[in-house]
Amino acid sequence: MAWPSTPVPLHVPMALKSLIPVLPAALGKRRSTRSSKMVSWSWKTRTQQILQKKLVREFLAEFMSTYVMMVFGLGSVAHMVLSKKHGSYLAVNLAFGFGVAMGVHVAGNISGAHMNAAVTFANCALGRLPWRKFPVYVLGQFLGSFLAAATIYTLFYTAILHFSGGQLMVTGPVATAGIFATYLPDYMTLWRGFLNEVWLTGMLQLCLFAITDKENNPALPGTQALVIGILVVTIGMSLGMNTGYAINPSRDLPPRIFTFIAGWGKQVFRWHHLCGLHWLHHPTGAPEIGGLCGI
Repeated sequence: MAWPSTPVPLHVPMALKSLIPVLPAALGKRRSTRSSKMVSWSWKTRTQQILQKKLVREFLAEFMSTYVMMVFGLGSVAHMVLSKKHGSYLAVNLAFGFGVAMGVHVAGNISGAHMNAAVTFANCALGRLPWRKFPVYVLGQFLGSFLAAATIYTLFYTAILHFSGGQLMVTGPVATAGIFATYLPDYMTLWRGFLNEVWLTGMLQLCLFAITDKENNPALPGTQALVIGILVVTIGMSLGMNTGYAINPSRDLPPRIFTFIAGWGKQVFRWHHLCGLHWLHHPTGAPEIGGLCGI
């Protein structure tokens, strides 16, 4: 049988013709979907691997616990400063105390819930925590505290402007910087304020060790968070008047930096009496010494 000299045209059904241009696009779409799933899966796996690292989890624990403590604490100070009807000094003490208790619940079994650079410093000095973890803990605490200050500023922004007449003041009858950081009253000198913070931080550290010392008379299991919160309330109600009992660089310095950025200006770092030691005007350095005194 002889083959025809001219090619016979291939007749393709119309249904198949309509599918011909669609098939490459469908295949490409399936490939892109599959590759995007692979990228998503790879990203999730990498994130899980990072979060499983102990140091990362400790950093996040300090960040979140400090944020919780500071949001409750600074919010109560905002109530006291901006509205005498809704806030009081007792409420500030209770809010910081219960904020600390909630922070312990957030991070206690992960990082120890220091929420305080002075406490971290004391634990490193005693050998309870490696020094390599000190910057990680402090960075988490500072970032959590800074974010908490930004949160309170956002939530109370209109109230702050209404109270101060649109001006962000550090001193005077409509001062609002004290919502975020502690400032010495007029009757306190620089050195008295510094020594006051050293003493209070030493008392805090001493009692913390007593509460958690399993070889002595520690708090009952499950009650440590509440007892530590009561300790903070007790310090504030009995010894907090002179300096505002910062007893914690992580509580005072990051919000102070935030107020500088947010518009209160460099007066938040003002100094007097001792040139070159202006950082002592706010009790940020004192807790480091006080933490060692309480060891």
